[in-house]
Parts: sequence; structure tokens; C-alpha cells
Amino acid sequence: MPEGHTIHRLAAALDELYGGQMLRASSPQGRFTDGASRLDGQVLLGSQAHGKHLFLPFGARADMPLDDASVTWLRIHLGLYGSWTFDGDREFVAPHAIGAPRRRVGERGEHALKGGGGSALSGLNGGAADVVDPQEDRRETGTSSHTGPAPDDWEPPEPRGAVRLRLLGQHGVADLTGPAACELLDAEGVAAVRRRLGPDPLRDDADVEAFVAKARSRRKSIGELLMDQSVISGAGNIYRAETLFRVGVSPFRAGNRVSEERLRAIWEDLRPLMQYGVATGFITTVDLDDVPEPLPPDDSEAGRWYVYHRTGRPCLRCGTPVVEREVAARRLFWCPTCQAC
Repeated sequence: MPEGHTIHRLAAALDELYGGQMLRASSPQGRFTDGASRLDGQVLLGSQAHGKHLFLPFGARADMPLDDASVTWLRIHLGLYGSWTFDGDREFVAPHAIGAPRRRVGERGEHALKGGGGSALSGLNGGAADVVDPQEDRRETGTSSHTGPAPDDWEPPEPRGAVRLRLLGQHGVADLTGPAACELLDAEGVAAVRRRLGPDPLRDDADVEAFVAKARSRRKSIGELLMDQSVISGAGNIYRAETLFRVGVSPFRAGNRVSEERLRAIWEDLRPLMQYGVATGFITTVDLDDVPEPLPPDDSEAGRWYVYHRTGRPCLRCGTPVVEREVAARRLFWCPTCQAC
């Protein structure tokens, strides 16, 4: 399942690509026909993420305030199999896809869009230094260096797979497939969803004390609580394993036995790791001083992760073999020496 940074990155992508535009909406698969008809011809007013939930507000005019009673909100949760794929002309600077499936565990959730830009989006550092914003490129050179079709020559491709929702803008199309949730809500419906969620470290309105209070009130292990979206939103299996290692907390210590100080340390460690994921579309957690040199040929993950997916490999700090255990149907990784308490 995509972790929270991917949804924030997706929100930024959709806002940059479609914000303020009147969009055509359809449901090629047919499972969201009524919802698509309500969105068809509406303007995308922005984009928000909270944990693994994406919220897209639509209205009749681009200048409508989000608290207008007529604004319709689209809520999407990608779940295990959901993804957005993009296609467009050379003005459409977008990734090819955001979301599942990935070819390898922990892989960047985006793949370059041929001819239409790359894995970077304007305003975001997507880790692709050779990607040029076509509008900036045209201002500087008078032409576009992208090789995709001109706007007048591009046609939306036929939907591939079971496309739940297609959004078509002036220069490109976004297709949603396989989401766990795709529904229309009013403002109160959005608020009700958000009340069920814990604070999201990537949001400006996040309250670390709400996380501390919720974790301290539970007897479940902190390893389970970090995956509980009602306690903290957005962290997934990789971030859970890595931040607990970096802070030196056993994943099996009960939440009510983790001090407030250490819970705040978990939050403060997790937030920049996830911010880096938003900026790059990539999860990496190993401090440069801890990266083995040279990298072991049979342990390429040692350059990216301390413990995640490194069962039996030596801990990068103490050399103890990393171990794993299945907890709540997910693989949990930790160092029994560095995380003994």
C-alpha cells in the first residue's frame, strides 16, 4: 500500500496539473458513473491529503471558497492496488503513474511519462535533474525541448484496465484504477472521515500531542500503533520499522510504556523522513555516516534502510543480525540489540 508521502505527492501533482481547470469526468469501468456525472464540467479547486486519504474539492467556479455548501468533495483511498496513471501532450509535465503496483518493494511510486515530462513535477524535486518545466523552457528558448505531441496533435488514449474514474483536462488525462474507496462527500462527510484519523506528520495542522496522548492511552505495542491510522496517519510498514530503529525503541513495547519524550522523538524523526519522501518520491532512511562503503553486493538495501527488508543482514550500527516477525499480518523488522527496550 502506498505510504502517506505518496498521497501528499499525488495531491500536489493533481493540484499542479489540474487546479483551477474545468475537467471532464467519466467512469469507463461504469462503477462510478453517477459520481463522475456530478463532477463532469466542474472545476478542481485544489487537493488535500490526510494520511492515506486524498480529498479533491470540485465546484462550479474557480474562485469558489472551499467552505461553500455547493462544493463537492471526492475522497479516494488507493488501498493495496489503486493507482493513478497519466498521459498528455508535451505541456503536461507529469509522472506516468503514482501508486501501486510497484515492481519491487519500496520502489519509487512513479515512472517517467514518455515525451510528456518525467518523474518530476514543476515545483517538486522528483529526483530527475534533467526534467525541464515546459513553460519555463519556452519562456527561455521560445520552444519546448519535450518530444511529446503538440497540444493539437494529442488525443486521450483508450482507457486501459478497469478505469474507475477518468479526469480529462486541457493538456492531459488522469485515470484512476483499483482504489479501495472512491466516493463523493460534502464538507461534513470530509470532516467525519478526518475525525477518525490520527494526526498526519506532513500536515501543517498536525498536533504531535494528539499522537502522544493516543499512543500513551493504548496497551498495544508501539509497532502496531504506528500502523494504526486512528493513532497516526500516513506511516506505513517501511517508516514504522525505520523510525523505531532510528529512535532506539523496541517495536514490542506497549504504547502506554513508551515515555512522552520518546513518542515525541518518534514523531520528530518520522516527519523529515516523510517530507523527504514527498520531495523525491523515494523512501530512504540511512544517515550518510552509516552507509557501508563499499555497499555489500548481496545487501543493496543497506544503502537505503537500516532494518526494513534486511532479515539476517548485519545491523548497520552494531552488527547484530536483523530479525523479523509477522505482526498483524505484516512483516516487522528490527535489531534486537539496538532496540532492546
